[in-house]
Amino acid sequence: MKESFLLGTYTKRASQGIYTVELEDGVLSDVQLVTTVSGPTYVTQSKKGVTYAVTANDGNGGVAAYGTDWSLLNVVGEEGASPCYVAVDEPRQLVYGANYHKGAVTVYQIQADGSLALTDRVVHEEPVGPHKNQDHAHAHYADLTPDQRLVVCDLGTDSVYTYDVSDEGKLTVVTRYQAEPGTGPRHLAFHPNGQTAYLFGELDSTVTSLAYDQATGTFTKQQKLSTLPTTYTDFNGGAAIRVTKDGRFVYASNRGHNSIAVYQVADDNRLSLVEIVSSNGDFPRDFNFNQAEDFLICAHQESDNLVLFSRDADTGKLTVVQDDIVAPECVCVAQIKA
Repeated sequence: MKESFLLGTYTKRASQGIYTVELEDGVLSDVQLVTTVSGPTYVTQSKKGVTYAVTANDGNGGVAAYGTDWSLLNVVGEEGASPCYVAVDEPRQLVYGANYHKGAVTVYQIQADGSLALTDRVVHEEPVGPHKNQDHAHAHYADLTPDQRLVVCDLGTDSVYTYDVSDEGKLTVVTRYQAEPGTGPRHLAFHPNGQTAYLFGELDSTVTSLAYDQATGTFTKQQKLSTLPTTYTDFNGGAAIRVTKDGRFVYASNRGHNSIAVYQVADDNRLSLVEIVSSNGDFPRDFNFNQAEDFLICAHQESDNLVLFSRDADTGKLTVVQDDIVAPECVCVAQIKA
């Protein structure tokens, strides 16, 4: 079966915009530029095949919508830096953006043709953490909980916010989980049971297991583990985190150590380390599975290469299959849904 993936990129050096890559019979190939755009660092796609990408142009940042033929439907932007994360809410036909530089969460309503209209914007103003990179709020992730609330990770305030969302796309804060100072919450991934989430701390390179109470929208810490070997003391920044569909394994990428940490999930949803494997590239910003989850594709921002791993479903361990697929400044790997 042939599967296709979207590749989001920086466009500071060699990249020209959004690319696609194909996976067939255990081989990655055919990296193609599909649209020229500035700074599409995070991309996603709706079930209707409309692609939503962060974008930046002439000092304005926002979210762009592209039709199935890659025609530009519209861009909703504002002065300043673009968001760093974008997600689709299919039931309410909304799109969410998290803006790292502004500490803001934005909500857009999907119009009949797939284009976007801004419906709400929330700026975080809580106290920040002690790390030098926590100079102000830095919203880094905004996506749905299993019970259709919005959860937002803010690296600057060391917080995970839970919001109720109206059908019109208006946000109301429900709870705020306060992580340990200097954690730098970056991304979060839910276990299939809907009652556990795994929070990746960018600044302290940790994964925290959180119990999620759907009745109240609150998170409670259960466990916190490092994603690095105990002997490693150089720079590292946590990046992407994913949970397998069967709920048995969690994967997290390390930028700096240039590796992927693999954890097994116990019956109580706590984690134990399986292995930390080299990502075979420089600065692994993002990775993703194919549909069957027997392969993992890892993107490297600095070495401009994709690495394909095969994945053992029983042990969770990864084995390099390819590491020489050129994808310039790639920082996001997203499954094409349509």
